[in-house]
Amino acid sequence: MWLYLVVLVVLYYILRWYRERQVVSHLQDKFVFITGCDSGLGNQLARQLDLRGLRVLAACLTEQGAEQLRNQTSDRLQTVILDVTKTENVAATTNWVKESVGDRGLWGLVNNAGICTPTAPNEWLTKQDFVKILDVNLLGVIDVTLSLLPLVRKARGRVVNVSSVLGRVVLNGGGYSISKYGVEAFSDSLRRELSYFGVKVAMIEPGYFVTNMTKGKGFIGNLQASWNQASPEVKELYGDNFVADFLKTMNLMKPPWAQNLSLATDCMEHALTACHPRTRYSPGWDAKFLYLPMSYLPSFLVDLLVYWCFPQPDKAL
Repeated sequence: MWLYLVVLVVLYYILRWYRERQVVSHLQDKFVFITGCDSGLGNQLARQLDLRGLRVLAACLTEQGAEQLRNQTSDRLQTVILDVTKTENVAATTNWVKESVGDRGLWGLVNNAGICTPTAPNEWLTKQDFVKILDVNLLGVIDVTLSLLPLVRKARGRVVNVSSVLGRVVLNGGGYSISKYGVEAFSDSLRRELSYFGVKVAMIEPGYFVTNMTKGKGFIGNLQASWNQASPEVKELYGDNFVADFLKTMNLMKPPWAQNLSLATDCMEHALTACHPRTRYSPGWDAKFLYLPMSYLPSFLVDLLVYWCFPQPDKAL
């Protein structure tokens, strides 16, 4: 009995390995549009796909980011300035993409642009703090996707949405996890709807990686600003040492591979170039062996883990 089970498992993984090695043909003729290419995962993916010979359309937030990317890549790569929170900017960019791809359509759409701050205990934050993150991470993804979907459908291409393991399990307050849970739901519904038209939708759920979004000074500054705006009552409950203790905990969660962005961009590239992409990718060993298993645990166990691992307010019961 156990021997048959082992054989079945081995055969399954051999078959999956074989299927996942098959690559889409004529990649040099395919256009891929990527948001958030100033730095981090988007920037590395744009350079990576350019080296593979794909026609990359890279959306950057700033002209400086666009110029730096152009200087590092071939003449095939084109850039455009895009703020995903501005609908008129999204519409203008959609027209630019239409002109660029012509009759071939858009093979790949990668929704990578995102922010993670302000992240803090919910009581420290305002409604606008939540809106700021949701506008970029969720509503921006929806707006860009709906605008470019006809072009992707025409090419029977791919939509790759960058979510997070924090879209599977929540560790902190703020809008980040909320936005990523929304991206997960949007992607699931989109995948099922577009399957009728030959379009595949994949989600990237990275663990902790060091990018401009997560680097120290910006994150610390936003956390301190959230603490400064909290009410005197809330500050008394949490105590003056909570910010420092919280940052120590966050540093302890930083894995040794956090600088290796290719762990994530290789998954994004596979989702775009493989004949049989996965539905979900979880780059980073922390994602695979810590956060994803946590997401399947009973809620009371996850609550206990967070309770033990994160600093507690001074006036906790």
